[in-house]
Amino acid sequence: MTDQGFASVGDGCRIAWRLDGPADAPVLMLSNSLGTTMDMWLPQLPALTERFRVLRYDQRGHGASDAPAGGYSLDRLGRDAVELLDALGLETVDYCGLSLGGMTGQWLGVHAPDRFRRIVLANTAAYMGPPSGWQARIGVVLDKGMGAIASAVLERWFTPEFLPASPEVQTTVEAWLLATSPGGYAGCCAAIRDMDLRPVIGLIRTPVLVIIGGRDPATPPAQGEEIVAAIPGAKSVTFDAAHLSNIEQPEKFAAALLDFLA
Repeated sequence: MTDQGFASVGDGCRIAWRLDGPADAPVLMLSNSLGTTMDMWLPQLPALTERFRVLRYDQRGHGASDAPAGGYSLDRLGRDAVELLDALGLETVDYCGLSLGGMTGQWLGVHAPDRFRRIVLANTAAYMGPPSGWQARIGVVLDKGMGAIASAVLERWFTPEFLPASPEVQTTVEAWLLATSPGGYAGCCAAIRDMDLRPVIGLIRTPVLVIIGGRDPATPPAQGEEIVAAIPGAKSVTFDAAHLSNIEQPEKFAAALLDFLA
């Protein structure tokens, strides 16, 4: 059973969402990474919908969601997720977010723990400095467009041997990136630029699984291990993958997710 639409959150931004799977199943919320869309989760969807009603959404600035002008904050991205749940009448769900989605998940674990049964944080970090690097990226995409960063981003998203062997994946993923609003991408870059969750993630008491890409240059293993060490009782799993580990290791990712959420 599929349902989809738009929800208006607190500042009037429309967030695109889609629900797949049995109507009476528990809900699993999936949150996309910077420069992608909710379609990044398609490799996991068949396995996940056997047990869950899967809620995917496009982070603001991405996909079919609105891309308001100006910088965003992680607080705003977190409230987008909570207000989407409110709009859909969902009280408590499981959550998995990758990269930017994992940063949002850390915020949710601190600020909205009663809304989430379990949280999976994939290929993410509690801090991604220095801010100057993100400010430079903002300048490039606003001045020259998404094409100016596409090659460098794809090199960080996948291991060197993966894309040559999977040209159709490269075509699809590059299309997501190039279709992203430069303003929306820059707005989310501002949220990452200003983010430092290190002082607060130790407050999270929700069960957490951290998924680490053993060859991830964007959020290296040490950053995932920092999250594991900070959150009491957090578990971790490491895959032979770079940044978009759910695309590079789709079966292993789905299996780890389902095992943790069982």
